[in-house]
Amino acid sequence: MLTDENLNEKNLREYSPIVLAYLGDAVFELLVRTNIVTSGRRKIKDIHLDTVQIVNAESQAKVIREVFDDLSEEEKDIVRRGKNAKSTPPRNADNADYRMSTGFEALLGYLYLKGEYQRINQLVKAALHN
Repeated sequence: MLTDENLNEKNLREYSPIVLAYLGDAVFELLVRTNIVTSGRRKIKDIHLDTVQIVNAESQAKVIREVFDDLSEEEKDIVRRGKNAKSTPPRNADNADYRMSTGFEALLGYLYLKGEYQRINQLVKAALHN
């Protein structure tokens, strides 16, 4: 993380779920890209296509639905906040999947700001094995 400042729970709760999802989207994409790139030499087109298959609303919604029961109450609350946040889904995305994926991304953003990188890795691994 680029800042040495520790964010406490109160400070983390002040971030809107959309802002957490914005950050979580970047965290997720970076980790997925890193995993794909380090899995062996490939053409950039193939790397991109594999990344797009994982980093999309449908795939992310599937992951969060599968792991939801294993989340802590705190994590479930963040997912619910992200899922219920006011946002406009892209035309090509199913509304329910988009909302669930926003909850997943909000959780990743929250965990990132909290410094829980091991937990992020667990969730990303679940997405990669999905």
